[in-house]
Amino acid sequence: MCRLCTAKSPRWVSRRAFMLAAGAVVAGPAVSQVDVGGSSPLRSLVPATEIEQVAAKEYGELLQKARAKGALANEGNAQLRRLRSISSRLIADAPRWNPRARQWRWEVNLIGSDSVNAFCMPGGKIAVFTGLIEKLRATDDELAMVVGHEIAHALREHARERIAKSQGTGALLSLGAQLFGLGQLGDVAADIGTQLLTLKFSRDDEIEADLVGLEMGARAGFDPQASISLWDKMARVSGAGGGPAFLSTHPSGPDRMRRLAENIPRVQGLYRQAMGNR
Repeated sequence: MCRLCTAKSPRWVSRRAFMLAAGAVVAGPAVSQVDVGGSSPLRSLVPATEIEQVAAKEYGELLQKARAKGALANEGNAQLRRLRSISSRLIADAPRWNPRARQWRWEVNLIGSDSVNAFCMPGGKIAVFTGLIEKLRATDDELAMVVGHEIAHALREHARERIAKSQGTGALLSLGAQLFGLGQLGDVAADIGTQLLTLKFSRDDEIEADLVGLEMGARAGFDPQASISLWDKMARVSGAGGGPAFLSTHPSGPDRMRRLAENIPRVQGLYRQAMGNR
């Protein structure tokens, strides 16, 4: 996910857990209908497997805290079943954008909170807050656009690039040596968490996540027009006072909606094909 603001998130959710949701692994060029860039060579300086290990630990702690608060949806929860059904269709196409996604141990969970938020951690660790579903009255198509956007950030390794650029090559080479066994993993994990605390994705990262998420949704049989209605609802919720946490790092506005609208025709054929195969 993008760097998520925790001001409106449950107090028991650590900032580092949210920041790790921005992480990703080795991404390669995909055969797509939208224009996405290639993978930055800087990303290779931050080992993907170690970031995934840190993220898995943080995700597990997050779920443990949610469970202790009675906020973690159980397996029989209807909204969780709905979320997992939507996510599974998106996940099926994830290797198109990142071959490593085949190895990820995907998890999808629903957390009870008024926060309008969602994220995907490295290794396919997805969580959605009930506030996003309920306050937006999100349809399946709209929810797919949110989850697809967050998955796209992970698949396109935006966090690894941000970390690489922020630390500098020399520091990253040292970090890489530590991660490969020449230092203490716990210390390095804390360092990664610190980096992610100040992580903010670029405008290009946001654009790419929008477009990749749009195509993923279309290929999975979700109406791409929902990308427009989703951001319209986000703007309405924001105008109602305070604004959702999601918008703190997912700026809305005419440019975003215009760009999505321009790209919808490029993926309509994929959507129709997916609907025809269902």
